[in-house]
Amino acid sequence: MPIQAGIPAPEFTLQDENGIERSLSDYRGRAVVLYFYPKDDTPGCTTEACSFRDDYSAYQQAGVVILGVSPDTPKKHAKFKDKYALPFTLLADTEHRVCELYGVWGRKKFMGREYDGVFRTTFLIGADGVILRVFENVKPEGHSVQVLQALTAT
Repeated sequence: MPIQAGIPAPEFTLQDENGIERSLSDYRGRAVVLYFYPKDDTPGCTTEACSFRDDYSAYQQAGVVILGVSPDTPKKHAKFKDKYALPFTLLADTEHRVCELYGVWGRKKFMGREYDGVFRTTFLIGADGVILRVFENVKPEGHSVQVLQALTAT
């Protein structure tokens, strides 16, 4: 179960697609969309990333930072980012420590198979570092619009 709205977002540091360490605290003073997704360059994850890309100017106008997190390596993130011209930072949680910290790592089932993986979840974090909203069981199609609507409601 992911952590809930109303508490400070747990601090972390991960490498981005260029191997540069990024900490959540680096973005204090700006709202952050922190979205966790299972795997680069898969249909659902591509749909979700491209919708954030397509709406990116609206996020920029609102002063919001988008950070995508998955267990993929920085090198895979760089390929994914280049392939789809993603304008935001992707963070590599290769040992799924941050996924576990945020409660978005666990047993999943797909086509009769069980495995450990990322539950597609988005956290909307205020400029003060407090979680404003948690989106669980995210459907990739239309999710960016849903997050933008939540931003205007806060």
